[in-house]
Amino acid sequence: MPEAIASIGFVGLGNMGWPMAHLLDPHYSLTVHDARANVAESFAAEHAATATTSLAELAAASDAVITMLPNGDIVREVALGDGGLAAGFVGGSVLLDMSSSAPLGTHRLAEDLEPRGVAVVDAPVSGGVAGARGGTLAIMVGGDPDEIARCRPVLEHLGRVIYEMGGSGTGHAMKALNNYCSAAALSSACEALIVGDRMGLEPAKMVDVLNASSGRSAATQGKIAEEILSRDFSAGFTIALMAKDVGIAGGLAEGLAMEAPILARTRDLWRDAAELLGDTAGVTEIVKLWEEWNGAELGSGSG
Repeated sequence: MPEAIASIGFVGLGNMGWPMAHLLDPHYSLTVHDARANVAESFAAEHAATATTSLAELAAASDAVITMLPNGDIVREVALGDGGLAAGFVGGSVLLDMSSSAPLGTHRLAEDLEPRGVAVVDAPVSGGVAGARGGTLAIMVGGDPDEIARCRPVLEHLGRVIYEMGGSGTGHAMKALNNYCSAAALSSACEALIVGDRMGLEPAKMVDVLNASSGRSAATQGKIAEEILSRDFSAGFTIALMAKDVGIAGGLAEGLAMEAPILARTRDLWRDAAELLGDTAGVTEIVKLWEEWNGAELGSGSG
């Protein structure tokens, strides 16, 4: 069994990374890095952490390095690029990627770091900023079982539930496939409500029936009434982020040479929505596509 983790390097102090690093600070010797050096310095000033602009120095000072970055390409560059983590890693280190990365890319990264004696564990999260602040994230983990066991005490400071999914890349696969299912459910609910509205059905009553029937989903049980019918599009998760995750799921299916027509259509739909509605639009604003296509506003009685 690998030695227990005592020191952590944290790369990426954005909306999710900052509160996650904050939860770890009391328990570990913490070194932080962000592409915006002033952000890392601000974090260090408020915590017992050390800020550094050198990824190699961060890796050398850490038993484990956590990455919370926009995508897997950036994680790979941070790990293997000039002056990256690999320049400072010592044998027995672990890279714990908690970003939403492409599963097959994660598997390749693990293969590339293995000869250096560095393990890769993928541990993407669900639960948003509120979950990151409260330490209540759901965490999906892939990698070597012994390395997962080594990382578990760290993850327990960050999440309420930890699911071990399998080998390298399986955590990232689960995250992407979960968000694909979420995106497909929200899309189909919006479409059904628009069609029903044109027929004269009351959208609120439709939601009640769906929630009492087999058509219910997380979308109908919360998002539809709270944001779409109220016209209060305040979802913290953006269309752009959902499009990224559904795109990862689509890329996984293609990489595995699988036929997945609903996934392909859902990926295209959300990609187009991100382009049309903008990067900051919340996920529930996707209903505006159907409203524009059909000259209606949900619940307005138009059409």
